[in-house]
Amino acid sequence: MSLTRRQVTSAALAAVPLAGRSPRTSRTLHIAGDSTAAQKYADAAPETGWAMALPFFLRKEVEVANHAVNGRSSKSFVDEGRLDAILAGIRTGDVLIVQFAHNDEKATDPARYTEPWTTYRQYLRRYVDGARSRGARPVLATPVERRRFDADGNAQPTHGDYPAAMRALAGEERVPLLDVQALSLALWQRLGAEETKTYFNWTATEQDNTHFNPPGAIAVARLVAQELLRTRVLARSGVVRLHEDVPASWITWPPAPAPAPAPAP
Repeated sequence: MSLTRRQVTSAALAAVPLAGRSPRTSRTLHIAGDSTAAQKYADAAPETGWAMALPFFLRKEVEVANHAVNGRSSKSFVDEGRLDAILAGIRTGDVLIVQFAHNDEKATDPARYTEPWTTYRQYLRRYVDGARSRGARPVLATPVERRRFDADGNAQPTHGDYPAAMRALAGEERVPLLDVQALSLALWQRLGAEETKTYFNWTATEQDNTHFNPPGAIAVARLVAQELLRTRVLARSGVVRLHEDVPASWITWPPAPAPAPAPAP
């Protein structure tokens, strides 16, 4: 079939890049979450958020912007304007990974509490809709499990209905789901009650069954990277070291940022 002169001209113009516009060679994974993912500083070492280790499993073209903050729930993160701040800078083609529940479960704190089948899902939808409105891809990640074992040495789930509520929402909204809760629970079961202590922030003065040390953060970040590949959020070319050792010594803690100056009277 022959082409008209207009079709030939249009095809030729489409093949020519617009002046001043270069193709984008990188994408950013934005993390919205709580203290299990958040950046930790030197004053908190050896506590380590899993998002601090995620770059070790990604090609350099895939960047990580870690917006997770200690103590936040899906509700308080939004109410403090943190989601708006992410959406102000997110770009078309970026990814927004959302992982909350630890603090949503605090029923005695109205600033953070959400009910799994109602307000939790309502707030999660705000992240999904916000990312889509900016041309970014929303991704839901079920909350990583705490370290809890019964008397028989069986790893126990601790998040109630929150993971199920998130899974249901992901299905309804056709959003990729990283099932970190199920995978981390299975990992703790394989490791057992004693060995898991070496993955959590157990020190001479603290027995923390929620937050990670470097090996634990690396292990969870590996699960996240594997799930990003499984759900095709990232291509195989975007991930590295999925089956290689990552030394704990690669984790570093920068100095804590200086407090913001007090407003002038």
